[in-house]
Amino acid sequence: MFLLKTWRSTAFGVYGYMNFTKNGFLEHSKKFKPEDMQSQIEGKNCVVTGANSGIGYAAAEGLASRGATVYMVCRNKERGQEALSKIQTSTGNQNVYLEVCDLSSVNEIKSFASSFASKDVPVHVLVNNAGLLENKRTTTPEGFELNFAVNVLGTYTMTELMLPLLEKATPDAKVITVASGGMYTSPLTTDLQFSGEKFDGVEQYARNKRIQVALTEKWADKYKNKGIGFYSMHPGWAETPGVAKSLPSFSESFAGKLRTSEQGADTIVWLALQPKEKLVSGSFYFDRAEAPKHLKLAGTSKSHDLIDSVIDTVHSMAALDP
Repeated sequence: MFLLKTWRSTAFGVYGYMNFTKNGFLEHSKKFKPEDMQSQIEGKNCVVTGANSGIGYAAAEGLASRGATVYMVCRNKERGQEALSKIQTSTGNQNVYLEVCDLSSVNEIKSFASSFASKDVPVHVLVNNAGLLENKRTTTPEGFELNFAVNVLGTYTMTELMLPLLEKATPDAKVITVASGGMYTSPLTTDLQFSGEKFDGVEQYARNKRIQVALTEKWADKYKNKGIGFYSMHPGWAETPGVAKSLPSFSESFAGKLRTSEQGADTIVWLALQPKEKLVSGSFYFDRAEAPKHLKLAGTSKSHDLIDSVIDTVHSMAALDP
């Protein structure tokens, strides 16, 4: 097991250095088609979680600049309002709104979903961007490990509760979940809240992101007849406030080599703009292209067989109707 973990980490490091940095983006962008990003999406409603900074902010701004009506879901009202004003100014689009919700709380997400549903607007694009890498074991007031609460339980609850509004937007509805290449280092596990004595926030984050990718596969299959496309994506290694706070040594050692938030958000915006027939529901995307979900010889692919068990547990934690 030790050798396998070492191999995964080494393979991930090499693959990441070659592909996930700013240079990787610049190299891959040589194959990008400019016309892919020229669509205007006036009248489309986009919900972006964790939208007040970093990749979430860049995604919200990118969607607003193309005419979308954007609902920014943020935990902090003051920071969210500041980000909203900046986006309205930079894009000239006044159809940008703030929704305050702590994505680590199932109860707050339920309250948000209920109040948002009363607007009775179709949701064309849900971007599950809110994410967290907390290095110290922290338990939420609802009793859940904090990384898991935001990255998995929050993402699951938000998506499931938004389904009726996404169905109103069919056949155009899309759910885009911002995962991470960090998941390459971890198989799927049913140990959702990291039972080990020595808590490892980086490993827990990788586990969470693996669940997001497997969840996306499952959603795509389960809801294939509802007219909703489900996609996960990796933004690459981007220089964001979250990375600087959670991974300071990584941030320092890669100074000048990390992507901008806009480069990190590029594939989110690209996925939102593409006709669904060009995309594959359930797939994992990176730099505007389908990407592998597993590294060679990493021994993670069979682990996705556990997703039904994981979903049963998460669904029960979220206390959603069957």
